[in-house]
Amino acid sequence: MLTEFVAAHNVAISFGLLLFAYIFIATEKIPKVTIALIGAVITILLGLVSQTKLIDGVINPHYFINFVDFNVIFLLVSMMIIVNISTRSGVFNWIANELLKFTKGHPISILAVLGLFTAIISAFLDNVTTVILIMPVTFFVARKLEINPIPFLLTEVFASNIGGTATLIGDPPNIIIGSAAGLTFMDFVKVLTPVIAIILILTIGILAIIFRKKLHATEEKMQAVANIDNSKTITDKNLMIRSMIVLALVIIGFITHDMTHIETCVAAMLGASFLLLFEKPTDILKDVEWNTIFFFIGLFIIIGGVEASGGIRLMAQWILDITQGSQNLASMLILWASGIISGIIDNIPYTATMSPMLVEIEKSMGSEYALPLWWCLSLGACLGGNMTMIGAAANVIVSENSAKEGHPMNFMQFMKYGVIVVAVSLLVSSLYIYLRFLK
Repeated sequence: MLTEFVAAHNVAISFGLLLFAYIFIATEKIPKVTIALIGAVITILLGLVSQTKLIDGVINPHYFINFVDFNVIFLLVSMMIIVNISTRSGVFNWIANELLKFTKGHPISILAVLGLFTAIISAFLDNVTTVILIMPVTFFVARKLEINPIPFLLTEVFASNIGGTATLIGDPPNIIIGSAAGLTFMDFVKVLTPVIAIILILTIGILAIIFRKKLHATEEKMQAVANIDNSKTITDKNLMIRSMIVLALVIIGFITHDMTHIETCVAAMLGASFLLLFEKPTDILKDVEWNTIFFFIGLFIIIGGVEASGGIRLMAQWILDITQGSQNLASMLILWASGIISGIIDNIPYTATMSPMLVEIEKSMGSEYALPLWWCLSLGACLGGNMTMIGAAANVIVSENSAKEGHPMNFMQFMKYGVIVVAVSLLVSSLYIYLRFLK
């Protein structure tokens, strides 16, 4: 009886499960990994996806494992391992300190340098790791200058989300998009890096103007920052050399994908495996963000239920119907909707839902029609995370640590600046997409 009911209403039930998962993820009353795994189990038990791998010796297309994108999973785990090991050497703090010395302690120069450093590092490391690395340096500098660290922190978190948009590995939504659309590391660099550079410079310039009255320090205090002792920041020179060489080779592997045909996840796994030869795996693997990994797995299965029921195809058709097949309208709708929605809810489940929908649009309208839509999804989902405090995980981490240091940052204070940054980002992105793909 239940099986027949589910079969008759599978689209509504699968969408209902996804909606409930979204609501619980947004309210954060229950850990999102728990919600994702519960939703995945219910999806499987209701038969929205199959538990059977083979049917008459042929792989079942609705087998639940088929909906888990292991390119995404292995790339995430491998990069987490590489970043975790690299960070232990102190190399990133050393670079940050050298840049601070270069500013001669001038607060506005520090704001610009920390923003640029955060954005560049975020293009290759995940945003959360980047802000965790840069925050201790930021609090140290703010104490030395005796000024409020919030202008620096806001600039850094905005820059981390902007910089992460520039590459395949900079932000999880891009990893999902790259895998679903078959876009390479160099595709992201060629298409997104130019516009991200413009958005980053504009954002830092706007924030420098907004915060200029709060960024003053005496000459004596500026000298204290300019003369930071950086001689003992590198804690393990051999580890630094080894990890930097591996990280560079992995990135070269990403860049040369078109020639070698080695998938990004395989290049990252090779680098992570090599570094683990010199470490105790248990020490490294315990710091992998397993909550994030299992959140992805559960989410892929929930969305797999919507896909298997035909719901994703209906969503794709709806987009085509309301835009009447116009590539321009579809692009702008996806860009701005993604930017606004990703400021309110986590951009990972949003992107994981939208990606199979764009695959359906690509099947229907062709790859040339769909290409700008993929870039609109990436720009909207990643940049929209700057709108509110809950728009991206890095935002939450920064606000929590700022409060611990005695500088609380409330939701509306963050949003006041976030709306400006996102509006500028989406306007520039709209112009760029139009001129590059739609004109």
